[in-house]
Amino acid sequence: MAIKWNIIHRGVTESTNDDAALGVHGDVYTADYQLSGRGRIGHKWQSPSGVNLLMSAVLDVTDMAPEEVCTLPLVAGLSVAMAIRDIIGYNRDVKLKWPNDILIDSQKVAGILCERKSDKVIVGIGINVLKQDFPKEIALRATYLGGETKIHQVRDGVLKWLSSLYCQWREYGFASLWQKISEIDFLKGREVTICQVDDDKNAITGLCVGIMIDGSLQVGEHVIYAGEAHVKL
Repeated sequence: MAIKWNIIHRGVTESTNDDAALGVHGDVYTADYQLSGRGRIGHKWQSPSGVNLLMSAVLDVTDMAPEEVCTLPLVAGLSVAMAIRDIIGYNRDVKLKWPNDILIDSQKVAGILCERKSDKVIVGIGINVLKQDFPKEIALRATYLGGETKIHQVRDGVLKWLSSLYCQWREYGFASLWQKISEIDFLKGREVTICQVDDDKNAITGLCVGIMIDGSLQVGEHVIYAGEAHVKL
């Protein structure tokens, strides 16, 4: 059964993920601007006001094992990728970069931050939608959807796919979505470095085999369940 989404929008907020901590299954918190947006591994995530999709959806994970819940970021990533494909067409290369980034033609267009709160997971999604000037340090690695795309159009597209794929994931498990995810796996076949923290002295480097059927990433002989992937383009 499809999720009946309840959208709560604020012009300015500290963080949509923080807002969603008080929500229930199906609540979606959006904002034009975040004062304290964040990404994975404690990174800050800043966005100009009113040009990007800033959204956090609340999803129920009651009675699910931790190893199942850990695959939800990839389900969300697939949802974002499919929504973007619907919007920009199939003539550009849309990929999922484990564990939480969406790329268009090797440039990042979206990021995902999932945070568990008891029996629910807050799925934070940020997508670069309208034309913008990126900071110099990321200008060559970032992109946006552009064109005539509207933020609410992107939101509705993502929520449509998230509802469908979440319900499939809940009923049939991550394995039922693995093939689709594998098909858009950006890291597969590339030399990658996996870090647990910035400037990780114990980073793992090797040829990426790809995303496994349990949501882990295999790099050489190593099976990795969490981290940040870096690849030389």
